[in-house]
Amino acid sequence: MKLKVMIAVAVMAALPLCAQAQQPKAPQMQQPKAPKATNADAQRVVKIISGDKAKTQAYCEVAKLGEQIATAEAKKDNKTAEALMQKADALGQKIGPEYAALMDGMGDLDEKSKEGQAIVATLEGLEKLCPQ
Repeated sequence: MKLKVMIAVAVMAALPLCAQAQQPKAPQMQQPKAPKATNADAQRVVKIISGDKAKTQAYCEVAKLGEQIATAEAKKDNKTAEALMQKADALGQKIGPEYAALMDGMGDLDEKSKEGQAIVATLEGLEKLCPQ
C-alpha cells in the first residue's frame, strides 16, 4: 500500500470524526482550524498505537478500508465509498483522539517539506505492524 494514499484516505476518514468532536457551540461560530501536525505528534501516535493491540488492529483495518475507499472513489462509486468511510470513522474512534487530531492536522501537510517527510517516515512504522 502506498503511504500517500493511506494518509489521504485516513484524513478523509478522520474528518467526520473530528468534526463531531469540534461542533461549534453557536451556529454562527466557525470551527477552529486544527493545529498543524508535527513529527512529535506522529511519534506520539505511533507509540500509542503500537503499544496497544486493539488500537493496532483498528489502525490496520482503517488502512485496509482506506485502500477500498480509494478504489471505490476511483470507480466513482460514492455510495460504497461513503459506507466504507463510516466504517473507518467507527474504527478511528477506537484508535483514539490523538490519531484523529493527527490526521486532521495533516490536512495541509506538504509532504515534500522537511517536516512532512519526517512525519511520513514516522508513520511508515505503523505499516510494518499490519500483516500484508
